[in-house]
Amino acid sequence: MRDLSSIVKAYDVRGVVPDDLDEDVARALGAAFVRVTDARTIVTAYDMRPSSPGLAAAFAAGATGQGADVVEAGLGSTDLLYFASGQLGLPGAMFTASHNPARYNGVKLCRAGAAPVGQDTGLADIRAMAEAALNGPDGAGLPAYDGPPGTVSQRDLLTEYARYLRGLVDLSGIRRLTVVVDAGNGMGGYTVPAVLGDAVLAALPLDIVPLYFELDGTFPNHEANPLDPANIVDLRAAVREHGADLGLAFDGDADRCFVVDEHGDPVSPSAITALVATRELAKEPGGTIIHNLITSSAVPEIVVEHGGKPIRTRVGHSFIKERMAETGAIFGGEHSAHYYFRDFWRADTGMLAALHVLAAVGEQDGPLSALTSELVRYIASGEINSRVGDQTGRLAAVEVAFAVRDGARVDHLDGLTVRLPDGSWFNLRPSNTEPLLRLNVEGPDEGAMASLRDEVLAVVRA
Repeated sequence: MRDLSSIVKAYDVRGVVPDDLDEDVARALGAAFVRVTDARTIVTAYDMRPSSPGLAAAFAAGATGQGADVVEAGLGSTDLLYFASGQLGLPGAMFTASHNPARYNGVKLCRAGAAPVGQDTGLADIRAMAEAALNGPDGAGLPAYDGPPGTVSQRDLLTEYARYLRGLVDLSGIRRLTVVVDAGNGMGGYTVPAVLGDAVLAALPLDIVPLYFELDGTFPNHEANPLDPANIVDLRAAVREHGADLGLAFDGDADRCFVVDEHGDPVSPSAITALVATRELAKEPGGTIIHNLITSSAVPEIVVEHGGKPIRTRVGHSFIKERMAETGAIFGGEHSAHYYFRDFWRADTGMLAALHVLAAVGEQDGPLSALTSELVRYIASGEINSRVGDQTGRLAAVEVAFAVRDGARVDHLDGLTVRLPDGSWFNLRPSNTEPLLRLNVEGPDEGAMASLRDEVLAVVRA
C-alpha cells in the first residue's frame, strides 16, 4: 500500500527519489490534480535535478489521462512557473525540491493565477485521490473518465518572464553596478542571464560576475540553500575580491534571493523586506504590507513611518498569499527571503526582489550598507531548532515561565509569541513535519537577545 503522508507536506510534495517519490506517484498526482482542480489545461515546469524531467512527464501523463491538456514550459524557476500560471490563467505544477539535497525532488502546485494549493486548499484531497489511484486496481480510486486523452504542447516562456519583470522595475537609468551572483548550480543560472544579463533583452548597466551558473542538480559546489552561512562563503569572498557593489544568492529553484552588501556582509531578509516595502509604498502611498510574525519588529515600524499599513501573519506562503488577497496588500515579506508582490499575482519571486535592491542601490550614490543600516534596529537570533518529545508540553512550560513577567504580552497566532517591555520578543512554534520546536528571538541589543534566547532554550530543553 502506498502511503503519501510522509511526502505531502503542508504546502507541497517533497521526498527522496525514488524511495518516496517516483514516476508512478507523479502520474497519480497529475491525475488527482486535474480532478481536484477540474482543470481543462495545466502548465508545468521543472528544475535542473536529474529526476525532474521524468517526474514532470509522468505527471503530464496522469493529467492527459484525465482529459486535460498540458503546456510544458520545460526548464524554469518556481517563479517562472508562477508567471506562467498567472499570465496564462492556468493551474500549474513545478517540479523541484528547492534547496534540499540532490537526492530529493518534489512538486509545488498552484491554481490558476498562481493561487496557492496547500493542505486546506486542495492538497489533502489530491493526496487522498492519488493514494486511491495507486492502491486501487488500474487506478480505480479515481473518478471514472472515459473521454479522449488530453494533448501535450511545449511553450518557451523565458523571454516573456524576463520582459514582464523588467517592466515592473526599470533599471535602465541606474548607475553602473558590479554584482556577483551565486546561482548554486540551480535555476538562477538559467533565469539570471535572461533577466539581468543580455541573453534575451537589451543589456542593463550591470557587470555580472557569475558563480556556479552551470545547471547541475547534484550541486557539486555547495548546497543551493543560501540561508546556511556555509553556502555563501564563496559569494562573500567574490564580492570583496571584485570590489562589487553587492552580491546575490539564489536557492535551487530561484524563488528566494539572499543579499550581501559591498563588504560581503549578509543583509537580513527583514531589512530587504523593509527596503522593498518603502519602494512599493512610494508608488502606492497608504498601501498594505504583509509581514510574518518572525520578521523583525523594524519592518512594521518602518512601514508605518512611510505611511503604510502593516499586517502580521503566520509563517508560510499560503497564509501570506491569502492575506494579500483579502487585504489587497501590495507586498509581503518573510524572514526566509520569500518576497510576494501583488503585481506578480501575489506570488513569491526572488528575482523581482533582486531588481528592487539593484534599483535602490543604483538610483543613489551611497553603498548598500548605508541603505540597510537605517533599516536594522534590533538584533535577531536566527532560527534555532530543538528536538523535543512533547511539543505541546514544552510550549506550555515556556508560556508558564514567561507569561507572568511584568508587562509581557502573549499571543498564539502561530505557536507562542511573547513580547517584553524592553522591545525583546520570541516566537516558539512547532514544526509541521518533525518533532522540533523552532525558536526565533529578537532584542534591542546583543545582550538582551542572548539572555532571552538562553532563558527560553533552558526551558525548552529541560
